[in-house]
Amino acid sequence: MTYSLRRVYAIFQKDLKDVLKNMFITTSLPVPLVFALIASRDPNPPVEAHFMFINLVLVMITAFLQSAIIAEEKEKNTLRGLMLSPATTLEILNGKSLLTFVFTIVTIMVGAAISGYEPANLWLVAVAFLFSIFFYLALGTLIGLYTKSMMEASVLLMPILLVFGFGTMHRAFIEEYAFLSFTEYFPNIQLLELAENVQTGAGIADVWPALTIILAWSIVMFLLVIIVFKRREIDE
Repeated sequence: MTYSLRRVYAIFQKDLKDVLKNMFITTSLPVPLVFALIASRDPNPPVEAHFMFINLVLVMITAFLQSAIIAEEKEKNTLRGLMLSPATTLEILNGKSLLTFVFTIVTIMVGAAISGYEPANLWLVAVAFLFSIFFYLALGTLIGLYTKSMMEASVLLMPILLVFGFGTMHRAFIEEYAFLSFTEYFPNIQLLELAENVQTGAGIADVWPALTIILAWSIVMFLLVIIVFKRREIDE
């Protein structure tokens, strides 16, 4: 079966209408921009201040919105119909991710303009953003597939918000407690360290390990989504 952009766009349009009708989702989306406003009050904020709101965007918009879209389909018992439709697994996943992807990019751009974040190497940081977005999209999809309602998905997202959304604040604990050293390889920490290195003049030869780690997280999470989605198709 050939890949159909028309089917992907139809799924996107449906999700856009559903999201705009949901006040719980629409009122949650601007929250990360508050932290961008806080960063803008500092005439020369550190990179970590900018990435406070960026990591919150990735959790509160990318992961949360994606999980809410999938969970709402399950709550309305419409996901089964979508799985049985002529759309392929890739078309469904891409269609379901497109709205979240657009919202994420727009929010990061608006937030960066508010806080005044200007990366020294835009393209290198942009690639890191894309890899990170793919990870959080997959994470949100996985949460949506495992939960039965949008409210359940939002509750499950709370510990993820603490780990990935505010995780960059915990770097001081990593230095003090050696058993937490594994968290240095979390995608949010790697994204921040990459951005900090880029801001001091680092190039691709210096930051490729961080890019590789973020990409590895994304690939593993995507494979998990495919496995769980296929199982859901069989169960349904």
